[in-house]
Amino acid sequence: MTTQRLAKRTKSQAVALLAPAASVLSPTALGDQARKAAEEILIAGQAENTLRSYRSAMRYWCAWYQARYAGVLSLPVTAPVVVQFIVDHLARGSVDVPVCELPKDIDRLLVESGFKGHLGPMKMNTVIHRIAVLSKLHQLRRMANPCEDPQVRHLMSRARRTSAKRGETITKKTAATREPLEAMLATCDDTLEGKRDRALLLLAWASGGRRRSEVASARVDQLTKVDDRGYLLRLGVTKTNQDGDNRRGALPDKPIRGVAAEALGVWLASAEISEGAIFRRLWKTTVGPALSPAAVGEIVRKRALLAGLEGDWAGHSLRSGFVTEAGRRNIPIGDVMAMTEHRKVDTVLGYYRSGELGVTIVSNLLD
Repeated sequence: MTTQRLAKRTKSQAVALLAPAASVLSPTALGDQARKAAEEILIAGQAENTLRSYRSAMRYWCAWYQARYAGVLSLPVTAPVVVQFIVDHLARGSVDVPVCELPKDIDRLLVESGFKGHLGPMKMNTVIHRIAVLSKLHQLRRMANPCEDPQVRHLMSRARRTSAKRGETITKKTAATREPLEAMLATCDDTLEGKRDRALLLLAWASGGRRRSEVASARVDQLTKVDDRGYLLRLGVTKTNQDGDNRRGALPDKPIRGVAAEALGVWLASAEISEGAIFRRLWKTTVGPALSPAAVGEIVRKRALLAGLEGDWAGHSLRSGFVTEAGRRNIPIGDVMAMTEHRKVDTVLGYYRSGELGVTIVSNLLD
């Protein structure tokens, strides 16, 4: 067929002739290859911590199913299986001696195999998360979703009420406000480890309560030295800013000033770090690869223990401590959110400890 004859045909006819029959798609149905490609894009766009929690949830689903049904978990999962999962893991009965339907031998096997953290019922939030992950997987595969089944939804609704009546509450990590932070810093000596931990605690706290993953992934090329007393830290992609778009009211560059900048400078010079990860593992005086997010949390716990501080300490203590301290000092919540990159006001308010917030309110009323 000549080019002239082809040009005389309509555009749609020409496209139909040029496209091989095998590559012609249906406009009303998504092909397997396109569906898998879309799933890959969705997965790649998730935060690493989110993906890690998804993998953990699905590993547990597979282990539980194999132990309970002596088979391999396959999709779609049926609603009765989800109901069984709920009653196997949620507590009922007295608060002191809670019970669930998971057989003790299976429970022990799951714990000994490392799939389950402890014997007995799970926390309500853990069950909610694992059902949400299973639901998401069915949505991505465009399969009938058992988690949306009326029986499952009704059972979970009643389970939430039962959990509230039993007095189960969401436990929050202890907030590292100024006083406990200073106590932790006092345990940091002039060794290389002490200099690293001091710089880590101050940078994470003073730059807006950075998350563990953000501290662990911070690199030298993200730092801009402003003057002798300060740096700017450009975060890029974060949990709440997966596309790196800084047009959401957040400060793209987090200021690191004063003692935090000094501690950072001392650490970088002492460890002779000029590129790559800012915070590294140490073997005595040998500087190793980047810290993991879990290692950041361990440093916070270690310093709190050395300082003799009571409470449930973790990497998140620095983030909640920054927000709580800002509340104590009546910093406008918009300014706080610009530093922390929270998107919802109620999420930020959740960090304010009721006692400290109450003190602020009473003080304002009495002044």
